[in-house]
Amino acid sequence: MEVFNTPSKIIVTCNRRLSPYLQEEIRRLGFDIKRGFATGAELVATVNDCIRLNLNLHCASQVLYSLGTSAANDPTELYEWLITLPWEDLIAFDGYVSVTSNVNNPTISTPLFANLKVKDAIADRIKSKKGLRPDSGPDLHKTVIHLYWQDNQAEIFLDTSGETLAKHGYRKHPGKAPMLEALAAGVVYATAWDGQTIFANPMCGSGTLAIEAALIATNRKPGLFRMNYAFMHILGYDEQVFFAERRRLKEQVNKVISAKIIASDLSKEAVQIAQMNAKTAGVDQLIEFHIADFAEAPLPTGAGVVVFNPEYGERMGIHTKLEATYSRIGDFLKQHCAGKRGYVFTGNPDLAKKIGLHASRKTEFYNGKLDCRLLEYEIYEGSRRTKSEKPTDAGLH
Repeated sequence: MEVFNTPSKIIVTCNRRLSPYLQEEIRRLGFDIKRGFATGAELVATVNDCIRLNLNLHCASQVLYSLGTSAANDPTELYEWLITLPWEDLIAFDGYVSVTSNVNNPTISTPLFANLKVKDAIADRIKSKKGLRPDSGPDLHKTVIHLYWQDNQAEIFLDTSGETLAKHGYRKHPGKAPMLEALAAGVVYATAWDGQTIFANPMCGSGTLAIEAALIATNRKPGLFRMNYAFMHILGYDEQVFFAERRRLKEQVNKVISAKIIASDLSKEAVQIAQMNAKTAGVDQLIEFHIADFAEAPLPTGAGVVVFNPEYGERMGIHTKLEATYSRIGDFLKQHCAGKRGYVFTGNPDLAKKIGLHASRKTEFYNGKLDCRLLEYEIYEGSRRTKSEKPTDAGLH
């Protein structure tokens, strides 16, 4: 089975509500999307194409290459189908394989049992052909197989990513309650920031939003920060394809940008962590860091965006201190952000009311399992503009 140059169905997954931004990234790479859905997109490509997808996508989680589908009413039928597949052409007999799954079948009470049947079929097939069986376990650092089994239909995939792509690899110091890198990239895209004007991130925490903004503005891709993917452990892998793509990523980086990116936080420790993460990402010289209350941090005049990601507190509870913080954010946007678009990312609608401004747009996201909104506020300078002048482009820039 030669998969590196053979087109097949590809599923690129992402966290819920990131799909519009993921799909736009995929299109910009030149791929045609056959189907988009809430947690990803479907296309047709080779495993060599998957290498490119893995290295370039900011908003993705996994890139899955379909090996086939079959009817499977129970674990026995699943095993009988899977043992017919030429696993010896994909996985070394002295290799290591892990299995993940998404299972909804009445005969399966735990996905761990389905995973075990997949492992057994792979190991038994390879042993029958090579005399030895590969090791297996939960680690995702080598060959990864994914089972999608709904009712009586099963599909088996090569997970070409392994460890999730949603973590971009530069954040060695996560800080307190950090935003996932893929989510932060989605938030930057949702602001429709042009990559040339001001991007201010008060209350920056570990700096993920500012760093993702800098990566997007300079065209730095997540593949620059990672050297191990599951596709590297599939038989037939040509490392020259990987290194050629990495060279291309390095060559396309814009080292000088006109944008002014500012990150500030009242916590000295948070700013230090943000600076260390930015240095790992290679963008520390492109971000202006300040230890200051957001109302006192420097903010140049001119166009751009100001993005807050304050604490949410308990969803059903209101904390007096956070109420005051959200109220101050509203005052700051009104008094200091004329000519810019202000954004507040929050998972607490009660606290959001304390901002005291009418949101012109509300974009839905999930932060983990928490239902969140990115609230947009247009801060007008002088007389209010007409609707025809309102920025409407919510795509990638």
